[in-house]
Amino acid sequence: MHSPLKSSLKLSLRRISTRILYFALATIWLAAASYGQAISPVITVDHGPNAPQHLAKPYVILVSLDGFRYDYAKRYHADHLLALAAQGASAPEGMLPAYPSITFPNHYTIVTGLYPEHHGIVANSFYDPARKDVYSYHDAKSVADGTWYGGTPLWVLAEQQGMRSASFFWVGSEADIQGVLPTYYLKFDGSFPNRKRVEQVLAWLRLPPEQRPHMITLYFSDTDTAGHRYGPDSPQVAEAVHELDGEIGKLVDGIRESKLPVDLIVLADHGMVSVKGAPIHLDQYGLNPSSFTQIVGSSVYPKSDDDAQKAYEALRGKSDKFIVYRRAQVPAYLHFDSNPREGDPVVIPTGPYFINAIADLRAPEHPPEGAHGYDATRMPEMKAIFFAAGPDIQPGIALEPFENVNVYPLVAKILGLDITNLKTGPVDGKLSVVGGILKTK
Repeated sequence: MHSPLKSSLKLSLRRISTRILYFALATIWLAAASYGQAISPVITVDHGPNAPQHLAKPYVILVSLDGFRYDYAKRYHADHLLALAAQGASAPEGMLPAYPSITFPNHYTIVTGLYPEHHGIVANSFYDPARKDVYSYHDAKSVADGTWYGGTPLWVLAEQQGMRSASFFWVGSEADIQGVLPTYYLKFDGSFPNRKRVEQVLAWLRLPPEQRPHMITLYFSDTDTAGHRYGPDSPQVAEAVHELDGEIGKLVDGIRESKLPVDLIVLADHGMVSVKGAPIHLDQYGLNPSSFTQIVGSSVYPKSDDDAQKAYEALRGKSDKFIVYRRAQVPAYLHFDSNPREGDPVVIPTGPYFINAIADLRAPEHPPEGAHGYDATRMPEMKAIFFAAGPDIQPGIALEPFENVNVYPLVAKILGLDITNLKTGPVDGKLSVVGGILKTK
C-alpha cells in the first residue's frame, strides 16, 4: 500500500508536470504568435465604440486587386468575380484610373474621390518644391507622414463621424491624416499570406457590434507583381488571377456565414500592358539634367521657369513616343496641370514605353515585361476591374466605363456618411455616375 504522503506527493508532482507542460505549450504558442505578429501586427487605435446611430448600418469591404486588368476575369475564368457580376454590378469594359495610372495615386484617389493633383499623391515618388523634399513609396517615413496627403480618406471620414474602420493595407492608411488613423490597421508587409489577410477581415466582422468596423479595406498585389515580371499574357498572370479569385471566394463565403449586411466592392487601381521597345532616356533627346533642382523618374523640377521652357523646347517634336507639355498646357481631361509636384515640363508617353529623364545605372538589365501609368482613355489596357455585390446593390447591373473618383461618394452613401461639408473641400467624384447600382429604399 502507498502511504497518504507518497500519494499526495505523486499527485503534486503530476500537477506540477501538467502545469509545466501547459506553460511550455503556452510559451511556444505565444512565441509563435509573437513571431507571426512581429512581421505585421494589427495596430489598434482607441476611438471608442461605434456611435449608436451606426450600429444598424451596412458594412463595406473595399478590396483592391492591384494591376487586375478589366478583362482578366473573363479571359482567365475568375469564376468568383464573375459570380459577383451576376449577383450585383460590374463594369464589363472597365473602370478608368486617374492619370497617371499607377498604384499610389490611384489607390488614394479611390478612397478620397479626388484626382491625384488635388489630393497631392501625384506619383509613387515625387518632389515637392514647397517642402523641398521627396515623397517615396519606398520610404517608410514619408509614407507614414500624414502631412503629405490631402483629402479625407474613407476611414478618416468614418472615424470623424463616429464609425469604426479597419484597413488591411491601403495607400495612406498608415499615416495620421488630419490626425486620424483607422481603428485597426497594419503596416504594409508584402509577405503577409493572402489567406491570413482574408481571415483577419472576417475576424473583424466577428467583433462585438460596438467594436466592429463598418468600413474595411483589403489589398492584394499578386496580379501586379506577375504582370510586371512576365507580362499580362503570361501563364503566371493567369495563376495570380486564379489565386486571388480563390481568396475572393473565401471572403464571400465568410461574409455569407456572418449573416451581416455587407456590401463587397472589388476593384483595381489600374491595368497592365506589354512593354514595347527599349527604355527611353530624355537626356538623350536634349534634356539637360543640370537645369533641374530634382529629377524623379520621368518627372523634372526646374530651377526656374526659363529652365522649364528650355527643356520643353529641347524635347518638343523629338520623338513620336512621347508628347511634351508645359504643365499648365497639359490637356484638361488628364487633370494633371496645376500641382507643382507634377514637375514642369510634363512628358506623356504615346504608347507602352518606359520613359526616364536620365539613364539610371541601377536599372535592371532586363526591364519588366509589363507596365502601366499611361493615359487610360488612349490605352484601354490601363482600365481596371469593378465588381460590387451585397444587400444594397442591384443585381445584374452593367456599368459603362467610369472614372474611379466616383467610388468615394458611392461608399459614403452606402455607409450613410456625410460628404457635403468636408474640411478638405468638395470631392471630384459624383454619386450620380454610379449611384444607379444602389437599391432604392
